[in-house]
Amino acid sequence: MPRRRTSGTWSATGLVTALLLTAAFPARAQPAQVNTIADVFERMRTCWRPPIRANPEIDITVIVSFKRNGDILGNPRITYESERASDDDRVMYRVAVMEALQRCTPMPFTDSMAGAIAGRPFSFQFHNRKSPQQPTEKRAWLTPKIL
Repeated sequence: MPRRRTSGTWSATGLVTALLLTAAFPARAQPAQVNTIADVFERMRTCWRPPIRANPEIDITVIVSFKRNGDILGNPRITYESERASDDDRVMYRVAVMEALQRCTPMPFTDSMAGAIAGRPFSFQFHNRKSPQQPTEKRAWLTPKIL
């Protein structure tokens, strides 16, 4: 049976598409296996994307338990929301928290971590505060004296 000849434009188109998708969805540095409690919190932090138009000083806390396979056990429970949040802000933050949980689960636990973590509650605090920028100070008064 004769082999079909493929044109070079198909492979070039595929390459361009792959490059565009790579630029549109950059890879995140997440641990391949979650082996410590610190890894759990780090992975959740990388999945968190605060709402764009919400009040930036709102905190929300959710309690979540995981199964051995990394799925969520039961329903996540919101235990705290900032009192200064409006109803619209609360809805936006609740949606953002649920999206973060969907992005992060199932968590790829190691066998030993899966056995230790199964069914235990985790309290995750989500906030949108940006650290204040340190002012750049001119230190003309600290110039060395020449004696």
